[in-house]
Amino acid sequence: MQWTKESEQNVYSNRWFSVHLADVALPDGRHLDHFLIRMRPVAVATVVNDADEVLLLWRHRFITDSWGWELAAGVVEDGEDVPLAAARELEEETGWRPGPLHHLMSVEPSNGLTDARHHVYWAEEGTYVGHPVDDFESERREWVPLKLVPDLVARGEVPAANMAAALLLLHHHRLGRDQP
Repeated sequence: MQWTKESEQNVYSNRWFSVHLADVALPDGRHLDHFLIRMRPVAVATVVNDADEVLLLWRHRFITDSWGWELAAGVVEDGEDVPLAAARELEEETGWRPGPLHHLMSVEPSNGLTDARHHVYWAEEGTYVGHPVDDFESERREWVPLKLVPDLVARGEVPAANMAAALLLLHHHRLGRDQP
C-alpha cells in the first residue's frame, strides 16, 4: 500500500515554505497529482515551574479566527540548533529564558500535506529577563496549572493539535505519577 513519488517540482517558494507538485504512483498503478508544502522545522518550548504551572500564550490565529492557549514556537533558522531555537523562541515570545531543555516529543502535524516537523522542549526552571520582544505574538502570557490541561483541551481552548498533544504529554509526564 505504499505510494511512490515519481517526480516533484517546485511551484512557489518564500522564506517560510515552498509549494510543490508531485506525480505519485499508487499501488494499483494509477497516478495522481499531489500538492505538498515543504517547511523548515519548528521549535517549541515552555517551562513548568515548581507549582506544576506551565507557561502558555493566549493568542489569536487569524487563519481559523480562533483564540487558544499555545506554547512559544517558531521556525528554526538555517544552521540553528533546534533546542537553541526553542529557547530563543520562548524568550522572544514570553520574556522567560528557560533552564536546561528536555526533549518532549517531535510530531508531524499534517503529514498528508506537509513535511513540517515540530520539536517540543520543556524546562523545569526559567528566569524572567524582561518584557517579550515579540509581544505582538500573544495577547497575554500566563502560568496555567498543569492539572487544568485536560479540561482546557476538552473545551477546545487548545485548538492546535500539536500543542494539545504536547500539553497532554507534559501533563502525563509531570502529574501522571500522582494519578491512580
